[in-house]
Amino acid sequence: MNKKVLIKYLVLILLFASNTQAQEKLSLEQAVQIALENNFDIKLTKNNVEQAKNNFNRANAGMLPVVTGNFSTNNTVSNTKQTLSSGVTQERNGARNSNLVYGPVINWQVFDGFQMFARYDRLKELELLGEANLKLTIQNTLADVINNYYDLVSQQQQIKALNEALTISQLRLKNSNNRFKIGKAAKLEVLAASVDLNTDTTNLLRQLDLYRSTKIKLNELLAREIKADFVVSDSIIIGNNLLFADLQSSASQLNPNLQTALINRRIAEINLKQVKANRYPVINLNSGYNFNQSTSELGFARTSTGRGLNYGLTASVNIFNGYLQKRNEKNASLEIENSRIQYDKVNQNIVSQLTSLYQTYQTNLELVRLEQENLAVAKQNMDITLEKFKIGSVAPLEFREAQRNYINANARFTNSQFEAKLAEIALLQLSGKLNLD
Repeated sequence: MNKKVLIKYLVLILLFASNTQAQEKLSLEQAVQIALENNFDIKLTKNNVEQAKNNFNRANAGMLPVVTGNFSTNNTVSNTKQTLSSGVTQERNGARNSNLVYGPVINWQVFDGFQMFARYDRLKELELLGEANLKLTIQNTLADVINNYYDLVSQQQQIKALNEALTISQLRLKNSNNRFKIGKAAKLEVLAASVDLNTDTTNLLRQLDLYRSTKIKLNELLAREIKADFVVSDSIIIGNNLLFADLQSSASQLNPNLQTALINRRIAEINLKQVKANRYPVINLNSGYNFNQSTSELGFARTSTGRGLNYGLTASVNIFNGYLQKRNEKNASLEIENSRIQYDKVNQNIVSQLTSLYQTYQTNLELVRLEQENLAVAKQNMDITLEKFKIGSVAPLEFREAQRNYINANARFTNSQFEAKLAEIALLQLSGKLNLD
């Protein structure tokens, strides 16, 4: 590696390190709070819930009367000729006639086969369905935020390890150059050290690029400025006290998907009640108080006014509609059966995911323990090999192997922590208990 390229990479790394110190430190609690306030999916779902709440009322179910104020006026201009019973003839050209009617009218469907009560229950279930969807959206967003946050924590740990490796590779290249100048090393050793430094620099730059991309993704989830810069915490804390029985019990009561399936089953049952209501008669009451006034330029009554109450009742019943009622009831019954099957399917899927994820969770906890021990051994070996390399008692290839083992051990340990945390988050999400605690 020539000096210009090396200097460029070193400046880039130093700039990253200095920016990291100056950046805002974003805690997981802050990230979650920002997401709950800003995330677009959560905002949209909250509005849907508000709409469902507004729709849940007796008027929307058709239980209350409807009162309207009516007003109508009609006017005519005509040429009229009348012959009265007395034989007298009356004739008028351009005779004006008018009729004015206004007043309040009330219509009230007092019975529709209990369909209005079914509609009211359905509106209530739709409100509960909206709340379940909101909970599902919040849980999914929370899981995405936490996963991305700990992904950044994992990447920060890898960047730290790669920085250490790069520093060691720079020391190795410097040492090889010095040895070559005094004739104790071949040019081949210098070239090999330069190639390894290039490799370590490339790995670090790629990791930095991935780190910045993951930041952008987290900012998008938080619905804030995409280029907002920050750093996250430097450790992954894994809970190791999750019990399968507790998770399964909680999922049966709190899992949003299961709650949605249960609500859809109740809605299907209510729909059958609405369909059966068509077998009953429909009764409507109507009443009103009318004011009317009419004028005529030709006839016995030149003006007429009146006011008064009117009321009535109408009733209708479906006698025969080509067996559509029977078909509709059968289809509604099939919807209930499908909703029950869907509930069982969702429940089995949740149990299956819990079982598989819990096994993965237990395996990852064991891997974290093993990889932590491996990292400690690799670190010790790296330190010993480095001291020997400084005094020239270790071959460059052996030194590079120790360095590579340390980098790989660190990567495996970091990945095992991240994978264990992902499994933990997924288990809590399935059980409906995902929160910051």
